[in-house]
Amino acid sequence: MTVLLSAALVVVGIFAYFSIPVAALPSYNTPVISVNAQLPGASPDTMASSVALPLEKQFSTIPGLQTISSTNTQGVTSLTLEFVSSRDIDAAAVDVQAALLRAQRQLPAELTQLPSYRKVNPADAPVLFIALQSDSMNPAELNDYAENLISPTLSTLDGVAQVAVYGRKAFAVRIKADANLLNARNITLDELANAVRLANANTPVGVLDGPRQTLTIQANEQLLKAADFARVIVGQRNGAPVRLDEVATIEDSFESVKTASSYNGRTSITLAVQRQPNANTVQVVDAVRALMPRFKAELPQSVEINLVNDRSLSIREAVHDVQLTLIGTILLVVLVIFLFLHRLVATLIPAATIPISLIGAVALLYAFGYSLDNVSLLGITLAVGLVVDDAIVVLENIMRYVEKGMEPFAAALRGAREVGFTIVSISISLVAVFIPIFFMPGVIGLLFHEFAVVVALAVL
Repeated sequence: MTVLLSAALVVVGIFAYFSIPVAALPSYNTPVISVNAQLPGASPDTMASSVALPLEKQFSTIPGLQTISSTNTQGVTSLTLEFVSSRDIDAAAVDVQAALLRAQRQLPAELTQLPSYRKVNPADAPVLFIALQSDSMNPAELNDYAENLISPTLSTLDGVAQVAVYGRKAFAVRIKADANLLNARNITLDELANAVRLANANTPVGVLDGPRQTLTIQANEQLLKAADFARVIVGQRNGAPVRLDEVATIEDSFESVKTASSYNGRTSITLAVQRQPNANTVQVVDAVRALMPRFKAELPQSVEINLVNDRSLSIREAVHDVQLTLIGTILLVVLVIFLFLHRLVATLIPAATIPISLIGAVALLYAFGYSLDNVSLLGITLAVGLVVDDAIVVLENIMRYVEKGMEPFAAALRGAREVGFTIVSISISLVAVFIPIFFMPGVIGLLFHEFAVVVALAVL
């Protein structure tokens, strides 16, 4: 019966080993939420008084909120909400969303978009960056490939949460009004803006009903290039039309010229791949790498695609180093046992308990939703010595009766029965030592929860 249970535990553990997520550190939810609001053109003082202050008043009513810190720059307000460690981050996010809705009436009317928020978690950092570069292609075209080809394809992969595009160069027409020319023709900025908005219409104008079908009539007068905007009439002065190019400089450009991304000193469009919670970082990166030949075949030859900051490399190296340490630990423990017992068969018995216990611990880790990382591997390494202790005590007592001439089977039953209660007491005592770790506050406590669980499971 014991052999069958051990064999089943090994089989389940091997399956869990190949299925368990692999990461550098345990995945945990820190009770921190970041809120961001944007009002282009507003000064830092305006952002502080008109945006940050109303938000802070609403956030202060959220239970469990410990501190609020805000940073106000030109057109941007960033707030960091830190909650007590016992606060559930998902419930806190719901409260933040409700507070944002309550604060919406108090925010400036020019703030057309509700402030965004996100849960701060170091495990959410991108696992891989992809850089697109070209010496001959327009950045706007390169941006189209990133947003319409690569990003949607990567988003469909298992384990990928989202793909963010940095250094976006989406095409846009930029109009730079000349104040002197506007004053000379007595044209205001509002008149100019209204003229551009009306000339760039894309609205339905009616419905055409037929005997068999109904058609929607839509006026699509969108202007797509700087040359099209140049002919827009912004006003009439002295009986003559005033065109946009007479009072402003118009150029084909990008939506944002204040942000850029570069790789190896050259301008690039960068995509950041983020994994889903509890997804295997190594498997996600491998899946992305498998798509690289396809992307290279579909992209023009002038476009270079490079993988940057591959986090799986450091994870593979760290896990490999700890695995080597674990193997060395097992070999040394077996050697020490042999030096004291001087019997090969007797040495193999406690040595067999090591892989069974450790593989069983991996199976339970997988069942409890933990990952295989540096912390859990450290706990497994420590558990090697603890696991062998119990086996040595039982084996030594059995060997004592064998040396007295008792049959091996009878000696095993009697020897195990005599020290069974003691072994159970020792194991429970070892587990009890790690119970206080579950009550450690803060991020350190969250990290070492997994360490305590690994050691406790391996010992039990």
